[in-house]
Amino acid sequence: MINRRTALATTVAAFALAAAGTASAQTKTLYVGMNGGNFEKTFTQAVFPDFEKANNVKLVVVPGTSSDILAKATAAKDKPQMHVMFLDDGVMVRAIGAGLCEKLKAGPELGELANGTRMKDDMAVGIDLGMTGLGYNKKLFDEKGWAAPTSWMDLADPKFKDKVVFQSASASSFGLHAFLMFNRIQGGTEANVEPGFSKFRDTIGKNVIEFIPSSAKISEMAQTGEAAIFPLTPTAIATLKEKGIGVEYAQPKEGSVVLMVAQCVIANNSEPELSQKLAAYLLSADAQSKALAAGNVVPSNTKAKASTPEAEKKLEAFHGFMKTAVTLDWDAINAKRPEWNSRWNKMIER
Repeated sequence: MINRRTALATTVAAFALAAAGTASAQTKTLYVGMNGGNFEKTFTQAVFPDFEKANNVKLVVVPGTSSDILAKATAAKDKPQMHVMFLDDGVMVRAIGAGLCEKLKAGPELGELANGTRMKDDMAVGIDLGMTGLGYNKKLFDEKGWAAPTSWMDLADPKFKDKVVFQSASASSFGLHAFLMFNRIQGGTEANVEPGFSKFRDTIGKNVIEFIPSSAKISEMAQTGEAAIFPLTPTAIATLKEKGIGVEYAQPKEGSVVLMVAQCVIANNSEPELSQKLAAYLLSADAQSKALAAGNVVPSNTKAKASTPEAEKKLEAFHGFMKTAVTLDWDAINAKRPEWNSRWNKMIER
């Protein structure tokens, strides 16, 4: 026979299980589309946990390049599978134009953002400020006695024959930025890329050892000595240096290219209020300070703080680079991008 104490314990355990089941059932899941690698690691480990605890929600990253995420959002436009997405600024312009984003709700965070980070009608907002300049293999440069690069045209220097790694301009913002800066130097504009296409193969193209779809392979190629010079951001360079890879960033004299990662709440998603709440949190000084400390994600919120004197110095250097950074004409780019992609694949990478 079961005594009263055992029966009571069994009843309490049953209630506890039921309560746990109810709590579990109430845990919602939000899907966030973003770049994998350092970005995914930074947000899942350092930024998301506080929001998850405070709101009894699970945040799941859908990793991919900006083009991948945009394609997924477009395919599921009528029944979105994601709730919030991070896209490079140029790709985000296309997402807004396609009606994939909903306006961010007004809040104190929006008033704390750096100039130029709020996109059209607050349909998207910058969350990570960056720029594409030149990365170089300092170990190799030191061994060869080469001076640090100073211009985009250094990519065409004959001494870098088979030592340039270039991201595909049809798949990567870094590659597109570098190509468009080369095009400007040759006398072109975003509305006229003929100078770039006509001259690339016989200049920079002659030095390229490999065209890569993303920058993931650069760390490996820098360590083996295959890569001497390549388009990259100060943030990506800082991340590689923290892994012990001997690379440095150089600001081209013609200017780097502004590369802002922006976030938007996906229109007609299944959890609009919670998605807006997440978007506001991710723009807060608290969340962006965590992202800066954990992954060198450069804050758009001007009240975000660097956690160490070293991080403060990186932020100061970044703001210095921003003074000569160039903003591209994304309306002109997006109007012709599919045509450029086709030309690039046929003429440059074939």
